Amino acid sequence: MNLHAITETDSAVIKMRGITKQFGGVVALNNVDLTAYAGEVLAIVGDNGAGKSTLIKILTGVYQPTRGTIELDGQPFTMSNHSDAIAAGVDAVYQNLAIADHLTPAQNLFLGSELTKSFLGMSVLDNKKMKLEATRTLKDRLGVQLKSMDVLTESLSGGQRQAVAIARAVRHENLRVLVMDEPTAALGPQETAKTLQLIKSLRNQGLTVIVISHSLDDVFAISDRIHVQRRGQCVGVVKTSETDNEEVLSMIVGAASTGATTTG
Repeated sequence: MNLHAITETDSAVIKMRGITKQFGGVVALNNVDLTAYAGEVLAIVGDNGAGKSTLIKILTGVYQPTRGTIELDGQPFTMSNHSDAIAAGVDAVYQNLAIADHLTPAQNLFLGSELTKSFLGMSVLDNKKMKLEATRTLKDRLGVQLKSMDVLTESLSGGQRQAVAIARAVRHENLRVLVMDEPTAALGPQETAKTLQLIKSLRNQGLTVIVISHSLDDVFAISDRIHVQRRGQCVGVVKTSETDNEEVLSMIVGAASTGATTTG
């Protein structure tokens, strides 16, 4: 269960308002609002070309909006790149995971921010400390224990690689918002179940988790609210407990009007 039921009086961690993104003459997003709260999983669904990926790339600093504003904890939030987003506590795990197969899990967790120590007056990698910290992060934050931390990441299963990618993001103590793009893509049923459990665990730790997924089964298994995109616009936001697969699918394809509202 999540830490609390989201109510209209809760303070939003993220507010995106009037987000529009144009690539030349193509309008990828048109006046989109998105709100996300602490301790919830917000799913973003929609067909290819609906603007899902563009929306989260704006949220994570990869793209700049043509128009619109973003607030973090009620304060204006602007980013010039993805590093700015990470520094503010907003990170993403993309579908390709960005894992270096030739490195160990610990080396992947600290890729770009390696720990060092002094040896004979020189700065060298502190592999022992990175291994211990990586083991602790996987176990304490995700409940994951790998049989060995000394193997190359390429030898891990899809679900284990996903756990390493998530651990790299949650290792940062200031993480507030984690965006996950198709987290169960190409995973088998057992590993999908494990990954969904990891997402629930992060929600229960108070994180804001935003998940893009084509799998409505996964969406209904983990989300608290569902944000539906269609042709670059948000066509509704519904509470997962108050809707069903058929209604959400109808919103995605525009087959029928619904009682859905853009709450939050």
